Amino acid sequence: MNLIEARGLQRDFPTPGRSTFGRIGTQTALAPTDLDIVAGSSVGIIGESGSGKSTLVRLLLGLDRPTSGTVAVDGRPVDPSAPARSLHWLRRLTGLVFQDPYASLDPRMSAGQIIGEPLWALDIPGDRRARVREVLQQVGLDPEMAERYPHEFSGGQRQRIALARAIVHRPRILVGDEPLSALDVTVRAQILELLVELRRSTELTLVLVSHDIGVVQSVCDTVVVMKGGSIVERGGTAAVLRAPQHPYTRTLLAAIPVIPAPPA
Repeated sequence: MNLIEARGLQRDFPTPGRSTFGRIGTQTALAPTDLDIVAGSSVGIIGESGSGKSTLVRLLLGLDRPTSGTVAVDGRPVDPSAPARSLHWLRRLTGLVFQDPYASLDPRMSAGQIIGEPLWALDIPGDRRARVREVLQQVGLDPEMAERYPHEFSGGQRQRIALARAIVHRPRILVGDEPLSALDVTVRAQILELLVELRRSTELTLVLVSHDIGVVQSVCDTVVVMKGGSIVERGGTAAVLRAPQHPYTRTLLAAIPVIPAPPA
């Protein structure tokens, strides 16, 4: 069953003319795109900067309005021009983790307030404070840390807080937009393990945007390769990375650094 369906999805942005009275042009950030994401799957979207990865994700989540095309999530059409409250059903279904764990957290709010914000904003019933403590433990943090503020945490801990906020309302879809790129190698491995465990224990559908093919290979069973606003290749992660069909995919794989084996 497809949880997300995109048909003919396109996004153009106006570009200024070269002179004061020059004609305004357009730049296509995302060419007409079809994409299906199956419930329970983990999909990696890879490509270089400017390839259209983040634009595609914003359109899928109803955070931006397409120039043309449609998106449906769980069988319901997404209308980003509708009042914010009318999209609460979509916000309840989805959680989002951003690239920079510090910039995405309000420094004036405690960790508990940050994590619990979706529960209040989306009017989720139940013991909200207990749920915050539960999810802190779920991401590997002491529930007592709920009273601390973002500057009191390390980068890895802040990203765990961001992840806790994204899953506190029990979404069915978790989207990570380069969620590991600002972390060092050791912390990145820990967060990767956490994502794998969360997906296993909560049956999340995972959509992971990354320029790091190694990250996608570790977490995702399906990969989508983007270049210049278009999907140029897609398929099972192992198959695509083992035998890429598109020249651009082969170029991406060839750019991965290889550490030579030490001499015998």
